[in-house]
Amino acid sequence: MASITIRNLDEPLKARLRVQAAIHGRSMEDEARDILRTVLSREQAQPTNLAATIRARFAPLGGVDLPDIPRDPVREPPDFGS
Repeated sequence: MASITIRNLDEPLKARLRVQAAIHGRSMEDEARDILRTVLSREQAQPTNLAATIRARFAPLGGVDLPDIPRDPVREPPDFGS
């Protein structure tokens, strides 16, 4: 088994770990091990495309029909005296 050392752990976080370990009747080390095992065993969500995420967020609201905007014909490019 490998071991790790966690330095610079905030006191409030350490206190919460100590309390949670006491509630579950185990050592802080066992509690931290269980937390890591639980969190790291979850299936990680695949990153999504930003456009797809935005579309999915607003799709339930329905679409908007925009009016057609009339356009002028494409102009001829300027002649700079070639």
